[in-house]
This record gives sequence, C-alpha cells and structure tokens, in this order.
Amino acid sequence: MTIAPIVRTVQVKAPPAQAFDLFVRRMEDWWPKGRTIGRNPHVAIIAEPRAGGRWFERDAEGAETPWGQVLAWEPPFRLLLAWQINSQWAYDPALFTEVELTFVAAEAGGTVVTLEHRHLERFGAGAAQHAQLLGGGWPGYLAAFGQFADTLA
Repeated sequence: MTIAPIVRTVQVKAPPAQAFDLFVRRMEDWWPKGRTIGRNPHVAIIAEPRAGGRWFERDAEGAETPWGQVLAWEPPFRLLLAWQINSQWAYDPALFTEVELTFVAAEAGGTVVTLEHRHLERFGAGAAQHAQLLGGGWPGYLAAFGQFADTLA
C-alpha cells in the first residue's frame, strides 16, 4: 500500500536564505511549546547543519530526545530530514519517513516554503490514520513558522 505524500506550503515575506535560516536555526522559537515528543517542554530544536547530522530536541535540564537525522543540507533552497517518530509519538530508529522542505523565491517577493512528508506507508498497520493526523497537523506548524518569519522579515 502506498499513501500519498502530505504536501503543504506557506509563503513568507523573508527571502529564501533568511527563511531557511529561520526555519532551521530558530525552530524552537516557532514550534509550539508542549507539541514535541520529549518528556519536558523543549528549549531547543536542533537540526545539525550537515548531511548525517542529528535532528533532536533538548529540554531545560539538558535531556535530548531524537527525532531523526539530516539527510540533505542545501541552504538556502532545500532541507531533507528523516522523520523517525512513530505513530505512538516516540522515536523509532527503525522507522524512516522523509520530510523535505524547499525554499523558493516568490515572484512578488518573499519565499514559498513547501513541506512534503513522504513514505507514510512505513508507519505500518495504522499508517493511513496516522497520515491523516499528520496531514491535519502540518498546516498549523507551517502557519506558526509563517507568522514567526513574517514578524522578523
């Protein structure tokens, strides 16, 4: 069974380089508090700036919770992440779905940010239901990013 990828976009006022930077280097500032998988609220969400880097959150006590890894780091145009959070909202090193973000200059200025979350069938038996949850969640996260980016552009 193949499940169609989730594709969502948001347009921000910032140019691509700034939008990319705000997305990856300030993720903890726009990602809603209490909406991560760590035991405690996050103070940092880190995507290490290189292919093969870790993607994880850190709480105020320094505890780190992995989310996945960086598969491609191509500023200011593309970021590819391995999403290794299963349908029980826990890190699973055996799971491997992909979240690709592209940052394309808009004709009228700013940037169109596109998120594609693919290989959703890899969630297993409950994949269709979990894909539906993710499909309903990603628009809110992108909207939060858009609002954050627009206040700084």
